[in-house]
Amino acid sequence: MNHLNQIRVRFAPSPTGYLHVGGLRTALYNYLFARKNNGVFVLRIEDTDRARYVEGAVENLIDTLNWCGLEYDEGPNKEGEYGPYIQSERLKIYHEHTERLIQTGNAYNCFCTAERIEKLREEQQKRNEQTKYDKHCLKLSKEEIQSKLNEGIPHVVRLNVTIDQKVIVDDIIRGRVEFDSNLIDDQVLIKSDGFPTYHLANVVDDHLMKISHVIRGEEWLPSTPKHVLLYKAFSWDLPIFAHLPLLFNPDKSKLSKRQGDVAVEDYRAKGYLKESLVNFVALLGWNPGTEQEIFSLEGLVNSFSLESVNKSGAVFNIEKLNAFNFEHLRLKNDKDVLAILKELLGKSKYANHTWSDESLLLIIEAMRPRISFVKEIIENSPYFFEAPSTYDEEVLKKRWKDDSSQQLEKLIDEFSKLTNPVKEQYEEALHNAANALEISNGKLIHGVRLAVSGVGGGPGLYDMLFILGKDETIRRIRTAIERMK
Repeated sequence: MNHLNQIRVRFAPSPTGYLHVGGLRTALYNYLFARKNNGVFVLRIEDTDRARYVEGAVENLIDTLNWCGLEYDEGPNKEGEYGPYIQSERLKIYHEHTERLIQTGNAYNCFCTAERIEKLREEQQKRNEQTKYDKHCLKLSKEEIQSKLNEGIPHVVRLNVTIDQKVIVDDIIRGRVEFDSNLIDDQVLIKSDGFPTYHLANVVDDHLMKISHVIRGEEWLPSTPKHVLLYKAFSWDLPIFAHLPLLFNPDKSKLSKRQGDVAVEDYRAKGYLKESLVNFVALLGWNPGTEQEIFSLEGLVNSFSLESVNKSGAVFNIEKLNAFNFEHLRLKNDKDVLAILKELLGKSKYANHTWSDESLLLIIEAMRPRISFVKEIIENSPYFFEAPSTYDEEVLKKRWKDDSSQQLEKLIDEFSKLTNPVKEQYEEALHNAANALEISNGKLIHGVRLAVSGVGGGPGLYDMLFILGKDETIRRIRTAIERMK
């Protein structure tokens, strides 16, 4: 644990594209653990794999974390005392530390060519042995090494792994895991391009940034003995490890792009609320120990503990995410929903229309019980934004009779008498028209709904008429009568 006994955790993504939902979960658990324990949440960008670096990925990552509400305390653009927080800006630090390991005999320069390594691997495979480096360059004399360095021969630096050792990893989630050092390769620490490998940079940074808990995905567990050996080579205290369970598709295959969307960006673009995505992702592997499922971010902070994270993999179930979106949309206040709706309208074919906030709030109120996404207000009830150009064939067959036009003419008469009507007055006027025609209210209701919306379902009819207003309602009924002729 670091000398201050303060909890410090980090999310350390590689900028190789969009933030994966698995990455979001790692970031979220680190964030929740830090906030729960008055700790520090660090964002570190691990960009030493230059071949996979994607332009703009860092900005996208930060934007996505901010959108989700996971604000980091130290990191790019928020320099703390342990920066820089981008690994490509820390190369000098890694070289200094590697030099220390070479001096103590814990690391060595390796000048073997890719061809020699490949040949060695093939021979080991033929003999059914584990493929690993044979420490060939460890036997070079100081003079030979110096001469090769002077000649500028390409080389890497490797960790000198001691054989016949038990490497123990104590993990909060997995318990005690043992590894045999004979199965651990003399891993490369510095590549021939001068950049550190993930393993070296990760360990050096976690130590120098005083990271107390390393919380990351289970896929890193096999690398952890290499990290433990590095800590020991430096004579450093180990952090506390917690490896999170894998994420699966419903068919139990590993969550991947092949089976659907895996980037947070995709879910954001589809209109999922950040609250529902964060809530859903939190429950992929963590269990609050109660029946409660719907949480705010604050609620998650209060309930979270690493001890309640499961060992077994978690299934990403899109139906459940949709259900969460439905619930969180209920909890959102009108002002927030209005802001989202206005943004969506601005990107839609209705971008040039203007509606008052008052009208839009009425539409939200009418539609809220019927939708899981704000975008469904536009998709499922376009009649609020434009008059129908067609009428549902089935509803037409079932509801529009020979005398419908004549009945609706009577309704127009009643509506025309109204001045600035409220919802109840539309109901009263319809009732008066039905009485005069000696028919049931229902006969008129179906006809007028079809005339103003073009469909047979939707929110309450009188809500609809009130939102559309008297003039627009009458105009639409007249159009429908004309068209049915």
